[in-house]
Amino acid sequence: MNPLPISDFTAASALGVGRDAMLSTLRAGRGGLAPRRFETVELETWIGQVEGLDDALLPTELAEWECRNNRLAWLGLRADGFADSVAQAVQRWGTRRVGLFLGTSTSAILETEIAYRHRDPDTGALPPDFHYAQTHSTDSVAGFARRVLGLQGPGFAVSTACSSSAKVFATAQRMIALGLIDAAVVGGVDSLCLTTLHGFNSLELLSREACRPWDAGRHGLSIGEAAAFALLERESDAPAAWLLGTGESSDGHHMSSPHPEGLGAIAAMRGALAQAGLQPEAVDYVNLHGTATPNNDAAEDAAVRAVFGTGLPCSSTKGATGHTLGAAGALEAVICMLALRHGFMPGGLNRHTPDPALQCHYLGANHEAAPSVVASNSFGFGGSNACLLLGAAR
Repeated sequence: MNPLPISDFTAASALGVGRDAMLSTLRAGRGGLAPRRFETVELETWIGQVEGLDDALLPTELAEWECRNNRLAWLGLRADGFADSVAQAVQRWGTRRVGLFLGTSTSAILETEIAYRHRDPDTGALPPDFHYAQTHSTDSVAGFARRVLGLQGPGFAVSTACSSSAKVFATAQRMIALGLIDAAVVGGVDSLCLTTLHGFNSLELLSREACRPWDAGRHGLSIGEAAAFALLERESDAPAAWLLGTGESSDGHHMSSPHPEGLGAIAAMRGALAQAGLQPEAVDYVNLHGTATPNNDAAEDAAVRAVFGTGLPCSSTKGATGHTLGAAGALEAVICMLALRHGFMPGGLNRHTPDPALQCHYLGANHEAAPSVVASNSFGFGGSNACLLLGAAR
């Protein structure tokens, strides 16, 4: 593919709201995980919660969309003047020529969880003010964002577990290449809910402390929430970064466990390289999926070594943000673009004891080197895999 310009990007996560806040936290080597309680959940775990989200109510004219997930999207869309950049793209291309593709996993399931607490005691009916289509439904956040941004081009949500908001970059690239649109808003939004926390706890995958990717004693993930967005255009006079290639695969090995040799992950990474027309040596850094579960990190380590060898710097930033599920791909793409713009490779937090079985060149601290090309991995339940190759604007 021809490199596709990324005109603007932003995010809201446990690291902060907007590029400057996130960059400051990353450069300081700090994380956003904390041992907090959420709603009625009383589990011993750490979460990555977005500060100020509980008070960021939607405007009155958007009240029918009110839920935690759409509030998070609203927070992210207004950060860094991102909505203004989209408005400029609409002026340039026309409202029907700008698409919107967002990844999510649980969407706003919290809204349904709350509604079930207030069912009619006699009939079991849900409260009349519960709006499933505008809140809980998977497509809710895409419909909300299209409404806020005033877009009339193609728009939908992608829900492929943890690869969701990486795959939307590939979706937009194909739509632009086919001539169906000239620009696209892509990204991901996923917010905290009871189902996710209790679900991963039931799978015995929830860490009791801040998660420790690539650590010998790692024993599970930390759940986070985030909204992350990027604007892709057919052409741009001042790109912030470049989308060089995308790779996708579906190995279907198991519903919740990765292929032990990482075959699907290997296919996604090699697919991204092939589409970009690059050799593995052209990549300077890999942002790992790195969930801090024993099997996932081991399988990804094997996959990265198969494609890139053992010398390429890599790290997982989930020790700082938590696993933001359907938003993880877009959030980590934003982190990669910050690294490309500001000339550093983010170190992975919380690795106390390196695992001798994992042989990738893992960065335990920030590395002051200016990457030109980075890869970002996102691997989801069911063997749904994606890899993005991103290039610096310079």
